[in-house]
Amino acid sequence: MFHKNKKEAGATRRPAKILRYVIAAAVVLVLFWFGFTCTVREGNCAIILRLGAVREEITDAGVYLKLPWPFETVVTFDNRLQYLKSNRLESTTRDKRNIILQSYVVWKIQDPVLYHNSVGVSNMTETYLNDQVFSATNSTLGAYELEALVSTEKDKIKIDEIQQEIFQRVKKNCAENYGIDVVDVSIMTLSLPTNNLNSIFEQMTADRQKAIDTILANAQTKANKIQTDADTEAARIKAEGVTKAAEINAKAETEVAKIYAQAQSANIELYKFLQELDTIIASTNESTVLVVKADEYPFSVLKKYADTMSSGSDATVISDLNYLLGKLPDEDREALVSAISDLIAQQTERLGDRG
Repeated sequence: MFHKNKKEAGATRRPAKILRYVIAAAVVLVLFWFGFTCTVREGNCAIILRLGAVREEITDAGVYLKLPWPFETVVTFDNRLQYLKSNRLESTTRDKRNIILQSYVVWKIQDPVLYHNSVGVSNMTETYLNDQVFSATNSTLGAYELEALVSTEKDKIKIDEIQQEIFQRVKKNCAENYGIDVVDVSIMTLSLPTNNLNSIFEQMTADRQKAIDTILANAQTKANKIQTDADTEAARIKAEGVTKAAEINAKAETEVAKIYAQAQSANIELYKFLQELDTIIASTNESTVLVVKADEYPFSVLKKYADTMSSGSDATVISDLNYLLGKLPDEDREALVSAISDLIAQQTERLGDRG
């Protein structure tokens, strides 16, 4: 009976003993998990410090072994892209114009060890980035004039070029000094100090007036050239006209001389008559009133002509006149006939008055 009770007691203690082992194992496992491992989540990076010195750098998510505190500690950082709006900063351009800028920065941790050693856990990242943006902006804008940022002429604006230079400076300095990878730096706002607005507007007005003056000067130069070319062309045309007129006049004189020569060969008396008639015509005009003696040269030709007409030589004179008129152009022929008719009529009238 006693032996039987002893067996039953032993059977009862066995499950309790197993339970204690299980609990002990679980406790050991939990202690091992929290004391000898660390977990790095997706989007994070970490470093393992052994007595304050960096033992390992972790950039991939997963579970890693480590010694329990205080022998080793784990420092975890957010490795995702982060956004920072910089402070408003006042800078000066090359032409001594003050401007106010505000930029934004997109960044992430590139080198956890360098980041820990330079920035640490002091939460000074924003301060360091602001300082870098301020320094890069001042250095860059010092090489540009205001019109590279604000101008009415599109080809003078160089904001993209300025932003790229600022970005390259910030990226290089942050990577070398802080282990930070700067992905983008861009200008958000650009404004002018209130006390500088008037001077800026005056400068812009002066620049526009200068451009207008240049355009007007160029236009005046072109106008002068056009006027000069026109005057030259007019002088050339006039000279050609004078030359051609001289040629026509010379040709006409040659024709007149030829006609006179033909008239002389046909009837010497008629030729003399025409020469004397030219002398009379050349000495008068439309407003001339002559009082002459008909028996004195050269007006005596009228009396001689009248005597000839009365002496029965009409046929000879008319024949000679017809021959001469046939050699003249229509306009000259009409003028000559009209002049002779007028002279004959005048002379006939005067002779009748004297008779």
